[in-house]
Amino acid sequence: MEILWVLTAVVLLSFVLLPFLRRRRGGIEQVPPGHPDAADPADYGFVRQEELDVRMPGPDQDLLDVLDLVQRTQDYRAAAQLLAGTEAAGELRWQRVQAFAGAASLELQQRPGGVSETPGGQWLRVWRAEAPKDAGGAAVHAEFLVQQAWRTSTPGTDEFRIIMEEARESCGRAALLAPGDPVPYITELSVARGLAYSRPEFEQLWLKILDRAPTHMGAHLAALHYWCEKWQGSRELAMEFAEAAAARAPRGSLLAAMPLFAVFEHLPEVNLVRGFYQSEVVTKAVHGALHALHGARPGDPMAAHVRHLLVFFLVRSERWAEAMNQLIHVDGHVGALPWILSEDPAAEFAVYRALAVAGYEANGGSPATLPQ
Repeated sequence: MEILWVLTAVVLLSFVLLPFLRRRRGGIEQVPPGHPDAADPADYGFVRQEELDVRMPGPDQDLLDVLDLVQRTQDYRAAAQLLAGTEAAGELRWQRVQAFAGAASLELQQRPGGVSETPGGQWLRVWRAEAPKDAGGAAVHAEFLVQQAWRTSTPGTDEFRIIMEEARESCGRAALLAPGDPVPYITELSVARGLAYSRPEFEQLWLKILDRAPTHMGAHLAALHYWCEKWQGSRELAMEFAEAAAARAPRGSLLAAMPLFAVFEHLPEVNLVRGFYQSEVVTKAVHGALHALHGARPGDPMAAHVRHLLVFFLVRSERWAEAMNQLIHVDGHVGALPWILSEDPAAEFAVYRALAVAGYEANGGSPATLPQ
């Protein structure tokens, strides 16, 4: 047990010092703050850590504008209009529903309300009250309940089960309001994980999603969690699910990147195996994700999810130039795996970005040699 504490302390100490790195032929070394040779991400036009947007994985200006308006005015109508105009079966609707639900949940966490204070997220409650048959509002409310369950209670407790049961009922109501929309069923995948649906129950739910959006990557990512070792599956079942999705991925789909997400979900908590990130299983998954990106449809909103996870693996694999090539596409937004698992996603992302920059420069790279 003592060795684990020592390793943890070393890792945390290195994280504190990571912003102060300098390139050195053949490797990276730590230097004091302000050292003239320290690698500086700002030289590449990267966004300052405090300006990184933790709300979404990549840019969606329409969503940002509406989110800002709704939170400033507490009027839900712009959100309802945006969702009404978003394709039902597309990845963008799922991401926007998640973003609105997350905004309401975080508002409530920051302003729980009281005798003289209106609780945060009031606009969502008004939305449901004034427009109970609005499919967008119903989908957002169901996702809001799911996020509340995971954020405010512990799986297995009565409180968690009560919120999840309410979320399941909300998913059903949202599905009735929009029969062709896969989003309520995708939201229910999180309920299935939290309430430990049986395999037949889960597979019945999954078939409903496949009937509506068979290549929906957001749905596949949500389903992958159920098949993981820490929930209702195993390492083997999760990889089997991911590889099957990759094998049937149509041209232009990012489903070929699914094995990389399965590998990430089963990383050892403390990796003592030298070269793990250069191993065959990791290398194969990384190459599959890179290939998927190369053939992806322009503007695919799921590309940012794949790129963020690639940054993590490429940095760990010391493939600095490739990591930098992904960073130039996603820098500025950090609302994706793996960063969102940290208490401070922006800081976690900044650590890996600093390592990528330092490693790139240690091997002869510079802002002038980085493709734009």
